[in-house]
Amino acid sequence: MRKTLMTARRKANRTAVFSGLALTGMGVLHLVRPEGFDKLVPEQLPGTPRQWTIWSGYAELATGALLLVPRTRRIGGAVSAALFVGVWPGNMKMAWDWRHEPASKQAVSLGRLPLQIPMIVSAVRVARNA
Repeated sequence: MRKTLMTARRKANRTAVFSGLALTGMGVLHLVRPEGFDKLVPEQLPGTPRQWTIWSGYAELATGALLLVPRTRRIGGAVSAALFVGVWPGNMKMAWDWRHEPASKQAVSLGRLPLQIPMIVSAVRVARNA
């Protein structure tokens, strides 16, 4: 049992570092090149798409930092799970908006939807095992 716990903890820590780096990169991208992300913001949300893009970039940077620091990794896992759930509507909007695009673009937009599930599951594992 102890060996299984150590293995789970090691996996969670590796996942946390990978996710932390990925979120940091995406956060920077949101701030440096916000135009592409603006299109993903559902119209039903209050405020402007740019506001949502910028604030989500900050949220990704903060979440990435939580995951990269060992002492805050567990909370980072929980926060990243919530973040991944929160951005899912943007991925759904992208799939809907691209439904008449070429097949390659449709494949990208549709492929993002199921990928959220393992990201959420991994984030929950980090929260439990880090």
